[in-house]
Amino acid sequence: MKMEKDLKLIGPFRQLLTMDNIPLKGAVKDAKLQVIEHAGILIEGELVQEVGDFDFLCQKWQDKAVLIRLEGDQVALPGFVDCHTHISYAGQRANDFALRNAGSSYLEIAEAGGGIWSTVTHTRACTEEDLTELTADRAAFLLAQGVTTIEVKSGYGLQIEEELKILRAIKKANQVAAADLIPTCLAAHMLPRDYKGTAKDYLDLMEATLFPELKAQQLSNRVDAFIEKTAFDAETIRPYLQRAKEMGFDLTVHADQFSTSGSQVAVELGARSADHLEASTAVEIKFLAQSDTVAVALPAASIGIGCAFTPARKLLDAGACLAIASDWNPGSAPIGQLLTSACILATMEKLSNAEVLSALTFRAAQALNLHDRGKLMKGMRADFTLFQTDNYQNITYYQGSMEPSAVWKNGKEVFSTER
Repeated sequence: MKMEKDLKLIGPFRQLLTMDNIPLKGAVKDAKLQVIEHAGILIEGELVQEVGDFDFLCQKWQDKAVLIRLEGDQVALPGFVDCHTHISYAGQRANDFALRNAGSSYLEIAEAGGGIWSTVTHTRACTEEDLTELTADRAAFLLAQGVTTIEVKSGYGLQIEEELKILRAIKKANQVAAADLIPTCLAAHMLPRDYKGTAKDYLDLMEATLFPELKAQQLSNRVDAFIEKTAFDAETIRPYLQRAKEMGFDLTVHADQFSTSGSQVAVELGARSADHLEASTAVEIKFLAQSDTVAVALPAASIGIGCAFTPARKLLDAGACLAIASDWNPGSAPIGQLLTSACILATMEKLSNAEVLSALTFRAAQALNLHDRGKLMKGMRADFTLFQTDNYQNITYYQGSMEPSAVWKNGKEVFSTER
């Protein structure tokens, strides 16, 4: 019988975690994880067609599918989704890190001309071609960690043309990267030091001039804003975000990192996610849990700055949807290690494996309004990561030091340690 075009059967996996049957919100016990032993994945084109017992799938599809047989113990997970990064930048901020460790606060460093503004200066001086290469290289670094979808923010341009340059670089990097890069416009990262008007004037300029260009050039359908003392206060930013929403952009917010108010704006405007939340109190936790806004924890920023972690346990117990992202950026989170960061948060906040893996897969995809990935089941994208182990628990147990043996994206192997 003739083989079906683009029909592949891969296996056997010692274990396969589908992430199916887990709710979108709230706490999750490990008993809810669907773990299939001696499993196989049937792929048609870019999508999962069927998962189940490998021997059964072999018998059912042996004359129709190309068999890709695996050797040794392998565990399969859905590809990770990193729903908050700043990987399109130039330069580094090692001096900021040294100053923080010597006692200076994040806010003090920013007020003295360091912080975000330092990266803005370096990124403005970088050519679009070099920025494209830097972004693609960092995306490849994340792919090797099993990350198959990566959100990437602008925000280091803070001028119309510079913001457009960054978003064009992200778009070009996406054309060469194996992972999907999801662009987000963060022109409201801070009020640029070389802008002579008020914060309102700056935001009015961005929404009047930049927003239409994002649509015209198809550079992003997502808008972000940093609500904080060193950036924009809640009342000033609200009309800007409201206008973005009216124009059809998805919203996300840097919220409650050092002070509260950002998460309330996010929920009230129906933002897809509120990210950071290290300063969130019981009031904000309840507000988020009763909403459809995803709470995104960024543990690497807590490590980099030396501050409290997002209250992930309380958010889950209250019923929130929790995602975990790397926040890879040159200042507060230069580590660029998603799984390690998530495992550290799990230790500090007492998160189950089910909660951690949900936060890195389909719940993170929810923060990006992507509903075709994050689970291994019929109709979902064939994005998955393999780890050479006989027990999925080892993946979090080794806290990121166990690296993927292979990564598949859209039904094709795009990374392997054997290459």
